[in-house]
Amino acid sequence: MKVCIYGAGAIGGYMAVMMKRVGVDVSLIARGPHLEAIKQKGLTLLINGETITERMPAAKDPAEIGPQDYVIVALKAHQAWESAEAMKPLLGPGTAVVTAQNGVPWWYFHGIEGQYSDLRLMSVDPDNRQWDAIGPERVIGCTVYPATEITEPGVIKHIYGDQFGLGEPSKQITPRVEALAAAINKSGLKAKIYPDIRNDIWLKLWGNLCFNPISALTHATLDIVATDPGTRTLARNMMIEAQRIGARLGVHFRVDVDRRINGAAKVGAHRTSMLQDLDKGRPLEIDALLTAVQEMGRLVELETPYIDSVLALVQQMGRVKGVYPTFPEKAADEEGRALAP
Repeated sequence: MKVCIYGAGAIGGYMAVMMKRVGVDVSLIARGPHLEAIKQKGLTLLINGETITERMPAAKDPAEIGPQDYVIVALKAHQAWESAEAMKPLLGPGTAVVTAQNGVPWWYFHGIEGQYSDLRLMSVDPDNRQWDAIGPERVIGCTVYPATEITEPGVIKHIYGDQFGLGEPSKQITPRVEALAAAINKSGLKAKIYPDIRNDIWLKLWGNLCFNPISALTHATLDIVATDPGTRTLARNMMIEAQRIGARLGVHFRVDVDRRINGAAKVGAHRTSMLQDLDKGRPLEIDALLTAVQEMGRLVELETPYIDSVLALVQQMGRVKGVYPTFPEKAADEEGRALAP
């Protein structure tokens, strides 16, 4: 099994080391000092008091790696959009692309029946860039629950968690998703195949769509956002709006709103990914977590006043600080032609 981790950052690198050490043929797409460190010294994982270092092929240019059985995309949603064309050298006739990202995925309506079948979400895939370059038929959905961080170039620290959700957009249990789950489980990570991965995507999204922007706006850690009466009420109202949208689209939420909020509070003084990105001046992952939910609300004709308000605030903050919009106003393909955003 040949697996390329596209975006060997904190989560991607964690998966890479764990899978490589049990014999999976793993390669990496990375960049900058992190890539140079991996080339020179290998990729190091700090976990449970151990230091594990694995060497594997790593490159900035996917053409140096070539076609794979699986490409695990461990980038933020906007980074994945930017990389869609560059990914093509990794894609052979049977390559599966695993979208290991937070938020609403670009392929969300592929593989479902009814009036929304194959509908495209412009908030997460402007100009159908991923849909056309990758193709939704290649996709395996993936939810990510571990917390990891890059402590220095080439070194990743595991903080907590080891679970991943997997599922086909078609809701079928296919040989390719079973083989991937088996490889992940063999590595010591835990992969669960869901009959409908969209349910798990919404469960993760449910918290991200409120906790991330509220924490970025207030600079409060997760435990405070989830327990302060004001921010907890705001988060709860946003989640109720999202739940109504999900339910209208056939999603089943296996826990209730308060249990989901209480679970977040138990994580403790965690700085959400959006707050971390804001502090470091990195582009904020707003569209996949919030704008897409707003777009889906409009689609099913449900009003979202709480989501709309928080989205407007976090978008404005992002613009003022120069970290939004995250989709470039102009991008160029390999021939230099301007692509619409």
